[in-house]
This record gives sequence, structure tokens and C-alpha cells, in this order.
Amino acid sequence: MQVMTDARRSGRYWWLLVIRGLVAVLFGLAAIVWPGLTLLVLVILFGAYALVDGVVAVIVALQERSIFRRWWVLLVEGLVGVAIGVITFFWPAITALVLLYLIAVWAIVTGIFELAAAFSGRVPVATEWTLALAGILSVLLGVLLAALPRAGLLSLVWLIGAYAIVFGVLLIIRAFQFRAVSIA
Repeated sequence: MQVMTDARRSGRYWWLLVIRGLVAVLFGLAAIVWPGLTLLVLVILFGAYALVDGVVAVIVALQERSIFRRWWVLLVEGLVGVAIGVITFFWPAITALVLLYLIAVWAIVTGIFELAAAFSGRVPVATEWTLALAGILSVLLGVLLAALPRAGLLSLVWLIGAYAIVFGVLLIIRAFQFRAVSIA
């Protein structure tokens, strides 16, 4: 019963998940629609996405720390996103290979924390499949990028774009799951 009450209280922030999801989808669409992006533009887009996503995650973690026992998982995920976003802005001459590894590390760390949050047991398993799937996709993206560092920039842009769109859609679905739980 306490788990459901916690889920209802946290459901009032469903719109923050929608914002995260929309930012991810917009980033993904931009990466796919403009595949000839220069490396600098890709760095700026990725940096902005990681920074916004990280800030939103930190805000939600801090607001929900009294409700969720493992709020720090989302906090660490957000801080990693903020750090990666800041690094990309202060190091704009980053090489494609370094950018690839930054994105790979970010995706793996984010995925691990998403999987940890999905299996924390604080919310009914029926609503956690989106977070678990997002975590699996994040880890897979990171591993693929690290394993195939010589892939062309165009392939990298399309892969990141597709990932961001799927990840964003999953976050939007999750937001409406939280909204439904908070209304019920």
C-alpha cells in the first residue's frame, strides 16, 4: 500500500518526464534530419541534451528524496549527465573518437542506473518495464559505440538519433504511466 502511495505522490512530476522525453526525441530527430552535421554542432547538441537531461534528473531526485529510498541513483545519473554536458561545452574542439567514448560512457552509466532504479522494487513491476528497457538500450548503445570506434560519423549520428528517439518515447510512455497512477 505504501508503494502505491509513493507512486501517486511522485506522479505529480509526470510532466518532467514528458519534457525529458520530448528533448530526447527532438535531439534524435535533429541528428537524423541533418546527418551532415559538423562535429561542433553534434557536440553542442549532445552537450545541451546531456545537460538538460541531467539537470531535470537532479531536480526530480532532490524533490523525491523523502519518498524514494534510492533517490541517489537518479541523482548520480543526473550529475553524470550534467558533467558530460559541461565537458562537451568547455571542450568544443573534441575529436570524434573522444566524443564517441564520452557518449559511450554516458550511455553505459545512465543505463546501469536506469536498470538499478527499475529493479529497486519501489514501484509496481508493471510500470517499470519502460525504465528497464531504456536502461538496456542505453547500455547496448554504449557498448556498441565503444566496440565500433571507427564507425563513420554519419553512422554515429544516425545511431545516436535513433537511440534518442526510442529513449524519448519510452520516457513519455513512462510519464503517462506515472500520471495514470497519480490520478487513480
